[in-house]
Amino acid sequence: MIKLIMIYDQVQAGLGTKDDRMVPLGASREVIGPALMMKPYLKEIDAKVIACLSCGTGTYALEPDEVRRKLCAMVQKVGADAVICGPSFNYSEYSKMCAEVADEIWQKTGVPALAAMAAENKDIIEKYDKKITIITTPKKGEAGLNDALKKLCYAVQEVVSKNSKKS
Repeated sequence: MIKLIMIYDQVQAGLGTKDDRMVPLGASREVIGPALMMKPYLKEIDAKVIACLSCGTGTYALEPDEVRRKLCAMVQKVGADAVICGPSFNYSEYSKMCAEVADEIWQKTGVPALAAMAAENKDIIEKYDKKITIITTPKKGEAGLNDALKKLCYAVQEVVSKNSKKS
């Protein structure tokens, strides 16, 4: 079974609106946010969300190094096999956070981390697509989210499989 962690901003975690940017770093063992919609696809790949971590985009912007350090420690502490940052849709602050956090988790912990965001985040995607796996999602409210979430789950399965062959 693949043990998966989701990393969200305050909105996806259900802790506030896009204006509530200063939500502190937090954790929940309860499956929340987009992970609820992913359950059937996670079942197909024999994966389970073991924790949902979250941080306000303003909190992250204020202390990105500290937040990334703490997220890496949390990922290692719970023994995750993979991490999904997002989906951040077309929100650029959240997408930047997702890409930077995924990159750092992958580099510092060796745990495969993916980011999910809309194509509108072109600059972020171009900067990070050689470093991490980025799955494209629709913009917030657009059709196609279920297909993107399914693709995201299968990408998790693929990176975990590749990572386990390296060890």
